[in-house]
Amino acid sequence: MIQTIGFLGGGQLARMSALAAYRLGFKVAVFESIADSPAGMLTKLDFPGSINDDQKLKEFAKVCDIITLENEFIDPSRLELLQSFGKNVFPSPHTISLIQDKLIQKQTFRSKGLPVPDFVPVTDSSSFDSLSSTLGSEFLLKSRKMGYDGYGNHFVKNSDDFVEGMAKLTSRHDNIMAEQKIEFVKELAVMVAINSTGTAVYPVVETIQENHICKLVIAPADISPETRSKVETIAVDAVKSVDGKGIFGVEMFLTANDDIFINEIAPRPHNSGHYTIEGCVTSQFENHIRAILDLPFGNTSLVDICSVMINTLGKIPAKVEF
Repeated sequence: MIQTIGFLGGGQLARMSALAAYRLGFKVAVFESIADSPAGMLTKLDFPGSINDDQKLKEFAKVCDIITLENEFIDPSRLELLQSFGKNVFPSPHTISLIQDKLIQKQTFRSKGLPVPDFVPVTDSSSFDSLSSTLGSEFLLKSRKMGYDGYGNHFVKNSDDFVEGMAKLTSRHDNIMAEQKIEFVKELAVMVAINSTGTAVYPVVETIQENHICKLVIAPADISPETRSKVETIAVDAVKSVDGKGIFGVEMFLTANDDIFINEIAPRPHNSGHYTIEGCVTSQFENHIRAILDLPFGNTSLVDICSVMINTLGKIPAKVEF
């Protein structure tokens, strides 16, 4: 019987998932680079250390019955090591390997017939002219790994933008892809939880970005029933295409012609799903725990006719000396 759930990563998403695990009666262990992380301070089973320290990971795995992760940036080989210690890890190393690299992610979706913007890998011979001939006069450069909240993207309109974007993005990660610019009228997102008991789909929401960060979430999105059904189907198929188990956030673009394109997928609780804490019968965090444990899912319905979430971010004030 599973008693202790291990979290790789100790930030806010792990903290809120850990609280959901406690409410369901489970213990929690946390592995993070520092002690007393937001999630780590909730448990005596706090394991500070490097993700590349095999012995530390073995000590962490020893106290866990099952392991999940807070973000998709952990090298799949580290997850495979945890599996070699006899522990199940969800999302699996295979799933992370299909999601972590955005080029592989889009190739996977395309191979399953899912709608994605046109894209190409950027090579040493790539230029603004060669890419614009394929993608159009305006396109996006994207870091294939370690990109989030817009930090891995650069919008390109001319050769100077291309040179600037390549210099900026290769300082983050060597491998770059280029992607068609989609003229969308709404950005949509949907949380999908999946395991052997079935699939649970949350309401389709509209997300409004400010400086590439989600500022506002409106649930449900103001879209037609036909579009809603299409978005839900695409989201579930996207999760299945990466052999997902757990909860996943799927972001999409909706055009004026009601065409839908997948932007990206996150194999974890997502900021577009935070509204579910108060807005839905069962939060995304509880259904994340239920998903990895193969428990039946809680009700994903809204508790009222609508829910709105505003994402507020702050900074720690500078220390003042007197």
